[in-house]
Amino acid sequence: MTQTCGVQSVCLGVTLQLILAALLHQGFATVAPPTTASPHKEPGRPDRGDYLVAGTNGTTCLRASMGLQLNVSFSSASLNKTLQEVVNLQPNMTKTSGSCEADSASLKLSTDADKTVLTFFFTLNTTSNKYHLNEVSLSANWPDMKEPFSGHNNSLDYLHGTFGFSYMCREEQTLDVTQDLSINTFQLQVQPFGLNGGQFGAAEECQLDEDDMLIPIIVGAALAALVLIVLLAYLIGRKRSHAGYQTI
Repeated sequence: MTQTCGVQSVCLGVTLQLILAALLHQGFATVAPPTTASPHKEPGRPDRGDYLVAGTNGTTCLRASMGLQLNVSFSSASLNKTLQEVVNLQPNMTKTSGSCEADSASLKLSTDADKTVLTFFFTLNTTSNKYHLNEVSLSANWPDMKEPFSGHNNSLDYLHGTFGFSYMCREEQTLDVTQDLSINTFQLQVQPFGLNGGQFGAAEECQLDEDDMLIPIIVGAALAALVLIVLLAYLIGRKRSHAGYQTI
């Protein structure tokens, strides 16, 4: 029986290591937001908005459904130091505009009499039929800013999708734009090219969603393996115990 217990202990240790590794992988899967320069209470999860852009013929050519949260570092006029403000975009207070071309599309979201203007630019590779988010710009003039904020990056590589398909990411993800600007997205689904009747095409899910679905499968498989190993060890131990009572 001593040998059987040893087998159980080793197998149990290996299985627990697999479960721990899976859980740690899930913990590191989400991209962490930038370090806060000054502590501010976050506004909570943003509401999900449905934003539509119409083409020249009046039909919807770009559609995005998502919750948006802006992380902006700026110089405070009252405190005379750098602060980081976390602001949710409110869909019911947001105006939508944009444009669609054969190989490019834009989504412009503006609020508060244009005091906040956020623009996403997408580009399509007509050879591979693949698109991605390549540019983001933000202009903001919020209270306590020493001067209006402006952030822009035209060399991004986010939200990859295929023409006629939508890009989906249910998990929260962070789009780092500049050192002073990042954007958290929630329940994101976007399609800048190949919409059919204004409806999303089949979704291509992000890696974060795939990892989130994979973790329960790994843990479940590890637990099932643990039960099987313990059962086999028990049966082997019982068989050896009975063998010890046989007449020689």
